[in-house]
Amino acid sequence: MNVFVLGNAQRPGVVDEVERRLPMLRQRCDVRLLDLRQEQDLSAHGPADLAIVFGGDGAILRAARQMGYRQVPVLGINLGRLGFLADIHPDNLDRCFEQILNREFRVSRHLMYECEIDQAAGRRTRLGLNEVVVHSVPPFHMLDLELEIDGASVARFGGDGLIISTPIGSTAHNLSAGGPILTQELPAFVVTPICPHTLTHRPLVEAADKEFRIRLANRNKPAMVILDGQETISVCDHDQIVIRQAPVQFQLVKVPGQSYFQTLRDKLRWASPPSYRGEPS
Repeated sequence: MNVFVLGNAQRPGVVDEVERRLPMLRQRCDVRLLDLRQEQDLSAHGPADLAIVFGGDGAILRAARQMGYRQVPVLGINLGRLGFLADIHPDNLDRCFEQILNREFRVSRHLMYECEIDQAAGRRTRLGLNEVVVHSVPPFHMLDLELEIDGASVARFGGDGLIISTPIGSTAHNLSAGGPILTQELPAFVVTPICPHTLTHRPLVEAADKEFRIRLANRNKPAMVILDGQETISVCDHDQIVIRQAPVQFQLVKVPGQSYFQTLRDKLRWASPPSYRGEPS
C-alpha cells in the first residue's frame, strides 16, 4: 500500500505522534511522502492508496485542497478537539491500520465545491470541502448581498454575511450560525444567512447540482470570501462569487465500529443526560 503521511506540525503533539508511528507505517507500507507543513503538491508525488492525516479537521481540510483534483482516501487521526472528520484516536491506529490492510473498511464519498470569484482583475477558482463564507470586514458593517440559484433570483440578504456549506461543513460555521446539520453523504448545499437584518431569512437546503451566485450589491464596503476557514480573498462592489459542485469527491475511510451518528453523539453530547438546576415544584 502506498501512503501519504500528512499533518499539522503547528498543533502540539503532532510531530511526536508521527515520529512514534512512522517505523510501523514504513514497515507495513510504502510511505511516498511525509509532509507535516502541508505545502507539497501531492499530484507531483505519484498515486497513493491512502493519505493518513495527523491533527484535527483543519488538517484534513488542507489535505483535501492539497490533493486538488486527484483525491485519495483519507484516514484522519484525531489530535485536535472536535474531530468530526479526524475520528480515529491515536491509540486505535494500530488496530485500524490492521483493518485497512485486511480491506475491512469502506470509503465514503462526499461533496466538494468549486468557488469561482469574478473580479475586475480576473477570475480565480478554488476547490474546497467545508464552506464558502462571504463576510464583512472590520470595522464590521451590514452587507447587502444578492443570491441567485441556477439563474433564478432567490433573495437579497442584509446582514453580516452568508454561508454556503456542504454537508461535511454543516457542523462547522453553518451550525454555529444556526444552520441545520446535513448527513455527510447527502448531495446538497445549505445556504445560511449570518445575523440577517430580518426575521424572515432562514437557512435553505438545495440540491448540489445547482449553481449558486452571490453578488455584492451597490454601495457595499469591502468584504471577504473565506474558504474552509483557512483562505481569505478580498471582494468589493460588483464582484460575483459562484459556488458549484466540484467534479471530484472527498473520500473518507470509515472502519467498523465508528458511525457518523456516534460521532455526533460524542462530539455534541447528544447522549449526555439532561441537567437540572433544581427539583420540580
